[in-house]
Amino acid sequence: MTAAPAPDSAGDERDGSPGDAADAGVPAFWRGLGLPGLADVHTHFLPPRLLRRVWAYFDAAGPLVGTEWPIRYRWSDADRVAHLRRLGVRAFTALAYAHRPGMAADLNRWTLDFARTTPECLPSATFFPEPEAPRYVAEALDAGARVFKVHIQVGGFAPTDPALDPVWGLLAEAGVPVVVHAGHAPVGTAHTGPEPFAALLARHPSLAAVVAHLGAPDYRAFLDLAASHPHVRLDTTMAFTSFFDRFVPFPADELPRLRDLGLAGKVLLGSDFPNIPYPYAEQLAGLARLDLGDDWLRAVCWANTATLFDLP
Repeated sequence: MTAAPAPDSAGDERDGSPGDAADAGVPAFWRGLGLPGLADVHTHFLPPRLLRRVWAYFDAAGPLVGTEWPIRYRWSDADRVAHLRRLGVRAFTALAYAHRPGMAADLNRWTLDFARTTPECLPSATFFPEPEAPRYVAEALDAGARVFKVHIQVGGFAPTDPALDPVWGLLAEAGVPVVVHAGHAPVGTAHTGPEPFAALLARHPSLAAVVAHLGAPDYRAFLDLAASHPHVRLDTTMAFTSFFDRFVPFPADELPRLRDLGLAGKVLLGSDFPNIPYPYAEQLAGLARLDLGDDWLRAVCWANTATLFDLP
């Protein structure tokens, strides 16, 4: 088994500069697996004003956060991109998400422009249940969007909202993946959980969906959905870290099924960088600690995402 990249000391110290010594072992981790690098399907880059508001919400442990959550990588866009490059993250996303009407189209312009100047970034977009959504989603697809993000918890809408039916149809037809925060963690709402998401899949069974955070805390139900729907995948975002395990630990008896799904292309590396309260290395260390084998780590950390997005 390839050694996990160990964060420095207790895993909660940093060197105080945009480099973060705690992550120094990450390149050795993927090289030890014989990989060309890492592919992370769940990272965030946002317009500066919105990013400041998001960080302020985390700082205040807002109602949808519910716990102290110090942002570790509170750096400029340029410094955060440089850090991902140092780590060897060869593909990542700029997942923005709209929490009210009238903002998604502007977010899409920003994230698509960001991807044009950042070669490793998969062109990313979002949407919200509003009459204009089919138009700006079609425009984003025409502009090259390769991944979308919706946050049902923060957005406060049902995935089966009738305004979204044409949008889900467009994305299903295009085969473009959507990263969906569908689970209850960290704080559930009326529209999160496996039941609303299953209702969406019943309407759009060919939708290429990536369920964030392995669907925590309803891991079993979301594993069921990934196993029974050929186009549904899961990302590992924050799972198996000491921070996340305090609240919603993954059930040990489901590890064999997680291994099988990963080897079948259904589990993708996600991190939530930069909005995490621990080193990036801790995400990888958590996956390595599962002892599911190097083939599983190779699939999750690179091959499954590379196949989904046809990466070179």
